[in-house]
Parts: sequence; C-alpha cells; structure tokens
Amino acid sequence: MECYIGIDLGSTTTKAVVMDEDYNVMGQGITNSRSNYDIAAGVAKHEALIDTRFMLFRNAMKNVTALGDKYEAFMDELERNFRLEQYLEQLIDLDETCTKASENTRYSEWGSDLSDALSGVFKRVTTEAPELFAPGAQRKSDFFRDIAGSQYSTISEEVAKQAETPFDVLLNIYDRSIIEVENRIYTETTNQNLMRALDRTLVNLPDLAPVASEVRTEVEKVLGIDLEETYVIGTGYGRARLPFSKDHIRSEILCHGLGAHIMYNDTRTVLDIGGQDTKAIQVDKDGIVESFQMNDRCAAGCGRYLGYIADEMNVGLHELGPIAMKSTRKVRINSTCTVFAGAELRDRLSLGENRSDILAGLHRAIILRAMSILSRSGGVHDQFTFTGGVANNEAAVTALRELIKENYGDVTINIDPDSIYTGALGGATFARRAVEGIPTEAVA
Repeated sequence: MECYIGIDLGSTTTKAVVMDEDYNVMGQGITNSRSNYDIAAGVAKHEALIDTRFMLFRNAMKNVTALGDKYEAFMDELERNFRLEQYLEQLIDLDETCTKASENTRYSEWGSDLSDALSGVFKRVTTEAPELFAPGAQRKSDFFRDIAGSQYSTISEEVAKQAETPFDVLLNIYDRSIIEVENRIYTETTNQNLMRALDRTLVNLPDLAPVASEVRTEVEKVLGIDLEETYVIGTGYGRARLPFSKDHIRSEILCHGLGAHIMYNDTRTVLDIGGQDTKAIQVDKDGIVESFQMNDRCAAGCGRYLGYIADEMNVGLHELGPIAMKSTRKVRINSTCTVFAGAELRDRLSLGENRSDILAGLHRAIILRAMSILSRSGGVHDQFTFTGGVANNEAAVTALRELIKENYGDVTINIDPDSIYTGALGGATFARRAVEGIPTEAVA
C-alpha cells in the first residue's frame, strides 16, 4: 500500500499523518518533541503507521459479518490490548535500563537494597499496568514517559519508605533512564504485539469463540500488507532539523493553510496557536496562502505560556480550561509575557482574587493577542478555522468565539477534534501532490 506521510515537528509535540493515494487519511500519530528531532519524527511516523494498520483492521473486520454488533467492542478491545502490550514492552526495557543505571558506582553505598527496591517498584508497576488500559480507564496522557513516570513516582515513594533506599535516588535513576527508553522505536516487535493483543482480546471476549478463526485470518492478512513510505514531507517549528532533503520540506504556513483547507474546503482564515508561535493565515478557495502574520519573537500567548501558568498553579495543562470556565467575573490581565506572567499571577492570588477568574482573564488575554495578529494578516473572513493544541482548550475557544462575534459579527468557526494534526495533514497532501507532479506554487 502506498503511503504519503506528513510530519509536523512542533516545539511541544510532533505529529504525523498517513494518507493513501486517494487522499484518504489512514492514520495519525503524535509524540512529545525531543531534543533529538530525528527520533521525534520517527516515533510520530511509527505511531501513524500503527494507526493506519488499525484502520485496515477496521475495514477488514467489516468482512467478518458474524461479528455483528460485537464489531466495535472487538476493535476497542484489540486497540486497548495493543497499547497495553506496547506499554509492557517498554516497561521491561525501562526496568532493564534502570537496573543497569543502578549499577553505577555513585549508587554503590545502597548495595542490594537498591536492587531490591527497583525490583519491587517494577513488579508493582507491571502488575497494575492492565488497570490503566481497562475499559473506561482515565489516563492524563498517552505518552509512555508520563504514564510510567506517574506510576513509578507514586510506587517508588511507597517502596522507599519500607526499604533502606532514599526516594530521590530512585527518582534519579528513573530520570537517567527514561530518556534512553523513550527514544527507542520498537518497529520490529509491532506485529508480535498485535498478535499478543489479539490473543488477549479473544480471551477477554469469549463470545467471539465461534468466529475466532475467521478473525485471526483477517488480522494476519492485514499484517501481511506492506505499508510503503512512498513520499514524506516535513514541516513545523523544527523542520530545519528534520532528517529530510530540502525538497521534502514545506513551511508551516503552507502546510497549515492547505491542511485547514482539506479539513474545511470553505476556509478563508486560519488561526493556529501552537506551543511556540501563533499564526494567522489567509487562504483562497484552493487553500493557496494569500497573506499571513505570526509572532516569531517569543512564546507569549502560546502553548508554552499556558504550560508555564499550569506549573505556577500546580495543575495539569489540561485542567486550565475547565478551571477557567468556572469564572464568575472578568479579570483584566495586563501581560501575556511568560517572564512577567508568573509575578502578576502571584500578585493577584495574594490579593485574594479567584483563580478561575484569573485564568479566564489569562485566556482572554491570549486570544486578544491572537486577534491583533489576525487583524494584521487581513482580518477574519467566513469561514474561520482554529487549529493547534490550544484549540482543544475550551476557555480559549469560548474567548475566541466572543471576540470574533464582537469584532466581525456572525462568522462560521470550525474547530476539528483533530486540529492538532492540521500541519501534518497539509504535509501529507503536499507529499501526495508531489508524486502526482503538481508543483507547490500551484497549490499554496
């Protein structure tokens, strides 16, 4: 199967999209961006190809008519079990890497107690792993570093109290090991994990016993399909560091403009608020960029700014929006500068102002900054598409809707649940068009 891949290397996350020869999106992948951009691009692409494989599974399972109303249950169970197998594989790797790190002479004074403590930690982390991937389980993140780190930290603190090993030593060993483990791509074991996931699924869903053989045959057929990387296009904040030749690189502006057009054909204005920058883009009816503006001097009012605020308030980044939505009055925030925001935040809290009101004011300040960039790019035209990680923040979306209506009247605002993949989608589209021989100038 021919695969056309777009990779968007952002400052915070790296995204990949796989497209087939008919311009259908087959898979998406995301990972946290690393200092090693080659690895980030590789992991995101690997995840997108796995997602593509699951799309093929879904299509193949529709041929198993005997599955009937159990189709969705089977696919959900299969994917959960595959993610569990992936997680367990990385846990084994992390266990071995931590054990090796603990043999460093700097930890020699703790001797066998340290080895026993690590063994106890990983035994419990592994035992509790299935609960994280059970139906209805809530995880704050899907990244291995975050899931494993949370479990390891909680359990090692308890183990440290019982063992003759300081908690900070256990954490130090984890910190030294996790970078090495998360930078590995387990391509060679993907099919093995899929088959193990299938075995788990058939055990957990005994009602499928009559069709187990047929299901297994379809899965094996899909695993036999070669996913050929026909053409890859890279873009994003770190595009200059991507492991591609220059003719495989496109600017963020071009990719986000075209990606938004692919998502919503009638898009005329695009606002992308990512981790490091804000982009306002005007496109024509074909997705060709006509003008744009962006803040390229600092991360004020972007995802990194929100991350800083979350750290200041000791909450998760995903919690900022819901907290801000509880606001009962408007608070004017004077600065969206990351350097000064913390001081203003602490001053307002010390004066007794409600944190929900402060956060609502912060979100409004971010969107006001974005409105200024939009104005310089040519204003807002119907239809308007909001993309980037901040588009998933309900408080930011609420502030945007209010300010757009105040300044531009009734404008259709598009926000796709997968808007974070917009740049990668544009890249994949460019990849497909490159093979068709459509020059870049003709489309963006």
